[in-house]
Amino acid sequence: MKTLFRYFLQGLLLTAPAAITIFIVYVIFERIDEPIRTYVYEIIHIRIPGIGLIIVFFVITLLGVVSQTFIVRPLRNMLEKLLKKIPIIKLIFTSLNDFLSVIFGENKKFTKPVLVKVNLISNLEKMGFITTTDLSELNVKDKVVVYFPHSYNFSGEMFIVPVEHITPLNIPPAEAMKFIVTAGVTRV
Repeated sequence: MKTLFRYFLQGLLLTAPAAITIFIVYVIFERIDEPIRTYVYEIIHIRIPGIGLIIVFFVITLLGVVSQTFIVRPLRNMLEKLLKKIPIIKLIFTSLNDFLSVIFGENKKFTKPVLVKVNLISNLEKMGFITTTDLSELNVKDKVVVYFPHSYNFSGEMFIVPVEHITPLNIPPAEAMKFIVTAGVTRV
């Protein structure tokens, strides 16, 4: 029975990311696009598929512009401080906020693509990104943090690696990420 349950969990881990992604895209499209499309149809009597998502994109972009004004910035900071004080919300909010700022924000971390020797006997190497070079708060010297994205998946692993096992790559970070995520199918 344990083996059957373990296989079920493995199958769930394999199918869940794709199923959840498809479900989220479907729900967003249905919940956002349909009401807005209906409203636009009542006004101009033309059905435009996807108009709801386009309007939502422009509204979110407009919110991004407004959030940078001197009036809204203090309110945003106050809301962030409030969210960081609520125990469970704090964990979710700070994790998502940190992750999104690493990828899209001004303090992008995936900017140093490297090759790392993961097996010294066979010279097996893995491509990743250095995310942190100072590990003094962990009392670790001569090592860096390397993030290894998984191919065909939006997840990865983090390793603390000796500096001598790192080979910097002279390629743009976006090309390195594309190469890793597509399992080397896309050429650099």
